[in-house]
This record gives sequence, structure tokens and C-alpha cells, in this order.
Amino acid sequence: MVPVRILTWNLWWRFGPWEERRKAILAVLREVRPDVIALQEVWSAGPDNLAALLADELELECVFAPAGVPPHWHGHTDPSVGVGNAVLSRWPIAESEVRALPDAGGPAEGRVALYTLIDAGAARVPLLTTHLHAVPTGSAVRVAQVSELARFVSEVRGRGDFPAVVTGDFNAEPDSDELRLFGGVKTAPVVPHQAMVDVWRHADPGQPWATWSAANPYIRHPMDVDTRIDYIHVGMRPLGAPGPFGVRSVRLAGDGPVDGVWPSDHLAVVADLISPLSP
Repeated sequence: MVPVRILTWNLWWRFGPWEERRKAILAVLREVRPDVIALQEVWSAGPDNLAALLADELELECVFAPAGVPPHWHGHTDPSVGVGNAVLSRWPIAESEVRALPDAGGPAEGRVALYTLIDAGAARVPLLTTHLHAVPTGSAVRVAQVSELARFVSEVRGRGDFPAVVTGDFNAEPDSDELRLFGGVKTAPVVPHQAMVDVWRHADPGQPWATWSAANPYIRHPMDVDTRIDYIHVGMRPLGAPGPFGVRSVRLAGDGPVDGVWPSDHLAVVADLISPLSP
């Protein structure tokens, strides 16, 4: 068996006490010890970005993909600070590619998806991460974005021995149109013979599940409720037959303060995947 521990996490850009949060983020990553880390809302400033700094501390490889700064963020921090998605890996990253996602009538935000091919030796894992449109009423925009994401997955999924893994902050609940589309309920008009499994289906039903949690002090709007909007999806073979993988466990991380500081406004999702490929 080839075990792969994957963590996905939205790091909340440079909002809040971002310098103290950076230390808390690093502490969580050291504790969880993922093989592959997929990050969203990673800040960048000139030659520096948070993903590269974390990778240096953890001795991991890193690929960073710049994205657009959403218009409603302007004024929250230094205008020279950028944002993007990133993948960190303890194994070599054999290739990477960035795909722009459509605005579909929404604001010009510059959303992107980052693809990487993780060379774990015994298996090559195609892994993508993304951060979708955030406005609660923007389901139509996210539907267009997951349609393009599904096309991207269909192009790269055959490049590895392991099924494609897609992670990120989808800003949508599991029963939304966009998640149902991406999961395969209505994929035929988009990309035939493709479906993605939300690994949280393998979680213990009694464990905490909200990645956007009212227990987090950064969640202050009175209308905010517990919800799950951050995901790890794994591809399936045509006609819904399981691919050569299994889900050993899935859980949350970053779900409390570190030295009095919560790491992010999102909680991380951690999945231990296994493949029967021989090492």
C-alpha cells in the first residue's frame, strides 16, 4: 500500500493577526505532518509568499500560483500584497500548470486552479487545488467555475498512476448545485465519464464536520452558521467504479487556538488515502 496524507486549508490571506497566525499555521502543519499540502488565500509580497516560507520551514517542495485579489478585499491591507494558491509536497513535484477560471458574469476576480503532479516514487498523483467565487448568491458563477475545473481534471487525470485529487475552498455546501455537478450527478454535459468522490463521505458521522465554524472567533457575522465548504475530492473510474484507492481516515485540523491564536478563519481538512500500488 502507498499511503498519502493530504491536507487542504484556506489560510485567510493577511486578515486578522496574520503574523501571529503564521506561527500557528506552521505549528498545526508540524503536528499533522501531511505528505502534500494544498493551500488557498496564500499571501504574496514581492519575492516572498507564505507558502514558500512554510515550505522552507518544513523542508518541502513548493509551487505557488498567483491569483487575482477580489475587488471587495481592496483596502484591507497593503495594495502591493497579492494572493494565490499553492501546493507543498515532501515528494518531487514533477510538473505544474495553472488554469484561469471564468468570472461568468461575476466580478473580475482572477480565480485560478493549480495542477501539480506529485511523484511519490511508487505512484504519481495528479493533484489540483482551487478557491472559487465567494459571494453566497454566486452559485451560477461557481457552476461555471467547477465546469472548467472538471475539464481541467479530465485533461490531467491520466498523467498519474493515482486517481486525480482535487482540493480547495469551493465556498459552497455539499448539496449545492456546484458540488452536485462536480461530484458527477450532472457531469455528462460537461465532461463525460467522470465523477469525483467527496472523501468526507468516509468520515465518522459523529465527528466535527464544519470547516467554517461559528466556534471560530474570526467568524463574526450574525448570519454565519456552521457549514462545510472546504473539500478533498478523489476521482473515480468511468461508470462509477472505484479507482485504485481507499480512504483510511478523514478529519479536521486547525480547529482550535495555538498559544491563544486561531490559525485561520477556515479549518483544514486532512485525509489519509491509500493505494494498492506496490512501493
